[in-house]
Amino acid sequence: MSHAPQQHRARKRFGQNFLRDLGIISRIVRAIGPREGDRLIEIGPGQGALTEPLLEAAGSLEVIELDRDLIPGLRVQFFNYPDFVIHEGDALKFDFTALKGEGPGLRVVGNLPYNISTPLIVHLLTMGDAIADMHFMLQKEVVERLAAEPGGPDWGRLSVMAQYYCQVEQLFIVPPEAFVPRPSVDSAIVRLTPHAALPHPADDPALLFELVKLAFGQRRKTLRNNLKGRVSTDVLEALGIDPTRRPQTLTVGEYVAIANRLAADEGGATP
Repeated sequence: MSHAPQQHRARKRFGQNFLRDLGIISRIVRAIGPREGDRLIEIGPGQGALTEPLLEAAGSLEVIELDRDLIPGLRVQFFNYPDFVIHEGDALKFDFTALKGEGPGLRVVGNLPYNISTPLIVHLLTMGDAIADMHFMLQKEVVERLAAEPGGPDWGRLSVMAQYYCQVEQLFIVPPEAFVPRPSVDSAIVRLTPHAALPHPADDPALLFELVKLAFGQRRKTLRNNLKGRVSTDVLEALGIDPTRRPQTLTVGEYVAIANRLAADEGGATP
């Protein structure tokens, strides 16, 4: 048995909302399905609400915590688990590839603070073979963007980037009353599983995401307008893409086709 967590005032600077609902906690753990031998990494364990059941199931766990005031409490709470490791630091700057080393792919989990969720997911998406899967609790609106389909209002830069690298599944909603302090928005659990082989490989991923950023610069404008000076109408038409389409109607495969054509053309590589 672990010691009860010490009381800790949530810090606005870190966007902290601590999970308290035991039913939700057990549902999240079931969705993750931790097994002995898994290389589990928890980002922002907070007061250990998810940490304890994950440790119980897998026997080992590494956590990344930025708030140094929480670390002594975690050390006390889980002192009797020899394979519990704390990395003090910022997950946004963390090298997950180095952490994996020669071992199995990392299974990354976390109740991510709203203020870092998008940049952190972007950081993790580019970690290649280091990640086996990711389960995150995020603001519901962010999960809807990650899991969106082309043509819908939520389809955008984040959707394209996430689905280029991963299969994305929205699992279930978590209401505000599951947290202390209570956030003003719903949260949701998402599962991101990196593709074993990319369905639409880009010759130059940096160029792909530069184009996607340009395309979504003004959602109400057409591709022709948003990509002006970077991709000609002739190139779009040669690829069978109508230049008058809006950016949110294109699939991942269509964006990759544009980027690959641009990369192949003389002077089309990223400057």
